[in-house]
Amino acid sequence: MNLLLSPLALAGWQVILAVFIGLILLVLAIVFLSFFSIWLRALLAKAPIGFPTLIAMRLRGVPGSLVVDARITAAKAGIEITADNLEAHYLAEGNLVQTVQALIAADKAGISLDWQRACAIDLATKGTGKSVLEAVRTSINPKVIDCPNPQSGRSTIDGVAKDGIQVKVRARVTVRSNLDRYVGSALEETIIARVGEGIVTTIGSADTYKTVLESPDSISKVVLQRGLDVGTAFEILSIDIADVDVGENVGAQLQESQAIANKNMAQAQAEIRRAAAVALEQEMKARVEEMQAKVVEAEAQVPLAIAEAFRSGNLGIMDYYRMNNVQADTDMRTSISKGDEKK
Repeated sequence: MNLLLSPLALAGWQVILAVFIGLILLVLAIVFLSFFSIWLRALLAKAPIGFPTLIAMRLRGVPGSLVVDARITAAKAGIEITADNLEAHYLAEGNLVQTVQALIAADKAGISLDWQRACAIDLATKGTGKSVLEAVRTSINPKVIDCPNPQSGRSTIDGVAKDGIQVKVRARVTVRSNLDRYVGSALEETIIARVGEGIVTTIGSADTYKTVLESPDSISKVVLQRGLDVGTAFEILSIDIADVDVGENVGAQLQESQAIANKNMAQAQAEIRRAAAVALEQEMKARVEEMQAKVVEAEAQVPLAIAEAFRSGNLGIMDYYRMNNVQADTDMRTSISKGDEKK
């Protein structure tokens, strides 16, 4: 019985082993077919990448075709970039295509740019609307920046000369990228702000607006001497004054505003004095009423004094009649004098 089972068991194990080997060969065939086209393309382009490297890229989530295409592009341009460097830049969320294109453009233009610096510029410009390829192209072909930026809603930079006349200027700044200090440096916004500040300062130092109109190039000369490209990613080649125009008479407007303010202040002070005079007048009227009340009070004491004089014997009846006659004569004379005055 044991002799019969042994050949059967041996046959079963052989079948299992054959199936296992077949599965392994099938997996290897699938893997080979999956990466064969990529591997062959790289091999034929003289930028070979081994099968283990391609498999490792797939496991790390890196698209092998993208890395291979980038390596082939660089190799055809005569630039050697390892697959590890390409993969590392992709994992850092860099743009492989633009970085390789920027490296090729810099090499063809004779600009010194290595892979590490290109990757740094690409990562530094991420999310800023710029790119390493644009930086290299601007380094080869200088770009023109409008000052002020039309997107800011302003069309001119306004300054006021010493004579109070406003001067409106529109400038065009020609810059070239400086790849050596592109990482960590300021971009176009800083250039525009510095140029605008320099223009306003130059106009403000002019004795008259006529000086600016006669020689607008003096603005660009003064601004260029200030070294406005320090700490930026660009090198300023020239500042050209595209347009100069005369604006409002700011000095006269300020004087007018000052005169209006002085007038309002004087009116306020006059109103204060008028109110004080009215208050004093009312106070005087109150004092007159008070004095009249005192007179009436004193006149009311006269009959009482006369009665007291009669009682004490200091005033006789004849004296009282003579006093009345004198008072009546006085009233008659007063009425006659008032009648003459009316005539």
